[in-house]
Amino acid sequence: MYVREAGDAHAPPILLLHGGGVAGWMWRPTLERLGAKARVIVPDLPGHGRSAEEAYRSHEMTAQAVARVLEERAPDGAMVAGFSLGAQLTILLAATRPDLVTSAVVVSAQAKPLPFPQATLGLLGVTAPLARQRWFAKLQAKQLFIPAELLTDYLRDSARTSRETLLASVGENIRFTLPTGWADFKNPALVMVGEHERKLMHDSARNIHDSLPGSQMTSVPECGHGIPLQRPDLFAEILADRM
Repeated sequence: MYVREAGDAHAPPILLLHGGGVAGWMWRPTLERLGAKARVIVPDLPGHGRSAEEAYRSHEMTAQAVARVLEERAPDGAMVAGFSLGAQLTILLAATRPDLVTSAVVVSAQAKPLPFPQATLGLLGVTAPLARQRWFAKLQAKQLFIPAELLTDYLRDSARTSRETLLASVGENIRFTLPTGWADFKNPALVMVGEHERKLMHDSARNIHDSLPGSQMTSVPECGHGIPLQRPDLFAEILADRM
């Protein structure tokens, strides 16, 4: 996995896990606002960005790979913040490797499986080639709240995302359920959801929060499924306050 580090090497570490269909570059606005307040570790997950040659296989395998990154770069643990697919991985890491997660920030994680996932994946398999079409990728970028300064990154990476990665990552996303270890996570946890997200995402956020005694939950006003991109100022402030 390609891994980038930014910020002050002596500051508290934060691991940022991006969503599906994007890559570590989605955190650039957050990094600009955090500055030297933190040491930020930003991987490109398998099948995404600069790790595109290694297809995405499963959440379990990816969480294990991310745990190895933490073992090497932050062996005493780090704050882990993830968005969407990355938020599911954050939950999985907190549940299985709590020794490496000093606190968790879970942003827009789906935690209620979709009914009939095979039908969704069948349609996705048919339409997957469209991701390589610039006009279609631009429409998707708008839906994902990709700002103009990151559009080039999105169009580039959308074109090189393999069908295998797309089906595996989306399949894991829509089937995700909370691991049993999540309820036993002892460190601070914040669950975030955008005010204008779908009911499924609000129900998921409530489920994640209710399943972990002592966790916090917040709905971010005027945001959809894109809090770190829509409100990077607020998101960076939240991370800094939790260090």
